[in-house]
Amino acid sequence: MATISELRNERLRKLNEIKKLGINPYPSKSARTNVLVDISQKFDLLENKAVTVVGRVINIRKFGKIAFIVIGDYSGEVQLFLNGSDMETINPNNSQLGFNELPLLDTGDFIEANGMVIKTKTNEISVQVKSLRLLTKSLRPLPNSRDGFTNKEERLRRRYVDMNVNKDVRERFVRRSRFWQATRHFLDSNGFIEINIPVLEHTTGGADANPFVTHMDALDQDFYLRISHELPLKRLLGAGFEKVYDIGPRFRNENYSDEHLPEHVAMEWYWAFSDWQEGMSFQTDLFKHVINASFKTLKFDLNGFKINLEDEWEQWDYAETIAKHYDQIDIFNCSLDDVKKQLSKHHLEVAQTDNKARGIDKLWKNIRQNVAGPVWLINTPKFISPLSKVNPDRPDTTQRFQAVIAGTEISNGFSELNDPIDQYDRFLEQQKMRNDGDSEAMMMDIDFVEMLEYGMPPACGLGFSERVFWLFEGVTAREGVPFPQMRYEIDPSTRDIYPDAKL
Repeated sequence: MATISELRNERLRKLNEIKKLGINPYPSKSARTNVLVDISQKFDLLENKAVTVVGRVINIRKFGKIAFIVIGDYSGEVQLFLNGSDMETINPNNSQLGFNELPLLDTGDFIEANGMVIKTKTNEISVQVKSLRLLTKSLRPLPNSRDGFTNKEERLRRRYVDMNVNKDVRERFVRRSRFWQATRHFLDSNGFIEINIPVLEHTTGGADANPFVTHMDALDQDFYLRISHELPLKRLLGAGFEKVYDIGPRFRNENYSDEHLPEHVAMEWYWAFSDWQEGMSFQTDLFKHVINASFKTLKFDLNGFKINLEDEWEQWDYAETIAKHYDQIDIFNCSLDDVKKQLSKHHLEVAQTDNKARGIDKLWKNIRQNVAGPVWLINTPKFISPLSKVNPDRPDTTQRFQAVIAGTEISNGFSELNDPIDQYDRFLEQQKMRNDGDSEAMMMDIDFVEMLEYGMPPACGLGFSERVFWLFEGVTAREGVPFPQMRYEIDPSTRDIYPDAKL
């Protein structure tokens, strides 16, 4: 079996021959009139009419003075029928190949074909080629799609190859695009305004996460990559906006998992003069709209759970749920030792840096993994939710609501805290947790406290990430993004091919 270097050398030989003929193998323009799916779907309209189509060469078969080339574009595939006696000859000024130059083509090349739409003697819808242009000469062959491209490491490193060979992977990212388009459409149609906010922040907050740190030379100061959209969007509420959102990347310097990537796309919306109950109803409708628009159904089998988003969404009380599963433990009055005992009893990690809030969160997550849903988790304790407004009926809890489906938390919402003194006190509590070794506790953001002192209206806010898409798509986090970060490596064959690059 030929190596990549040997296959590439043969293609380089053909490339040199093409150049010797005076043909530009990489022209800048094409004159396509139809995408390939038109040829089959609109055959009745296009039969015996001239078209110009483009695509990547998938297969070439040559029999004496006739040849068949299958090409593919984003829309589909079509067969080209070439008869040597009917084709125009070589025209170097237009990157045009004649029939005699067909041996210079390889699978993977991009070509342009002009000719009549016909049916061949075998009743195959085809384009009978009059003229053929080379648009791109490829130097490396794509894997044979019949053999598949299944090595996970290779697939993730060369996703552009993966999407060519495994069309279902490419279609996944069409659905991912629809997912965010539908999110925008729902929010826009309900009066929300999308405002892009900074990625670089002096102080980052809005979530429990370890941030990435970078340095801005212009200001000679360190900045953080945002871990959340929250605090800048709430500043916009203080600026007079009433319904705002942003969709974009956020960065959390944590490990990879099937549900988490250090970089991922997320959305947060904030709605002035609304509360958590209105927000819960609104987000339920948003999820139904987005999931149906993306997947054309609201019924799923996810991780062994049967899910129907048309069902009534249950509401589970946080403390009652924990007590039910852990010997009736009272999370408001128990000690850290009590929590650690329950962690140990249920074979959960007990870390040296655990505090009561972290430990109880681990207990909840152990329950969550078996929740089918859809469920809204409500009445979260105040000590676990530093940015959420206190529930006046139960002052030890907050007006927070978390959506849980198929063992996964898919969104997090609050009645937003707008009392500057209360917010400052909670920041102090978080700062103490950071000083005690909790690197994920929130930083003091005195500028945000200052904004609250000018006044921010009562509001509800919610965020979710593309983890929602990964869940309903049924893929892991790395499979759910087009180009996941991986440890930097250079293929040995590439090092050999480019010695001057000193890779």
